[in-house]
Amino acid sequence: MNKIVNFWRSSYETDPVAFFYELVSFVFTVGASLILALNADEPDMRIVYPGFFIGSITAIYAYHRRQLAWPFLLTAYFACVNVLGFGKAMGYW
Repeated sequence: MNKIVNFWRSSYETDPVAFFYELVSFVFTVGASLILALNADEPDMRIVYPGFFIGSITAIYAYHRRQLAWPFLLTAYFACVNVLGFGKAMGYW
C-alpha cells in the first residue's frame, strides 16, 4: 500500500499543476467513455466527442509540462480526431 501512496504523492509533488490537469483529463475522459458505454446502441456523439476533446487538451498540457513526448504526440492525435469526429457528428462534413 505504501508504494501506491508514494506513487500518487510523487506524481503530485513533482508537478502539482500537471497533476491537476491530469485529474481533469481523467474525469472528462472517463465521463465521455461512460456515456458512450451506457448508450452504445445509439450514443449522442455530440456529447461524447467534446468530453474526449477536453480530456485530450488537458492531458496535452500536462504531458507538455512533464515533458512526456510520446503520450503528448498520441494525445494530440486524439484531440485532432475528436475535432473531426465532432464536425461529422454535427453534420459539418
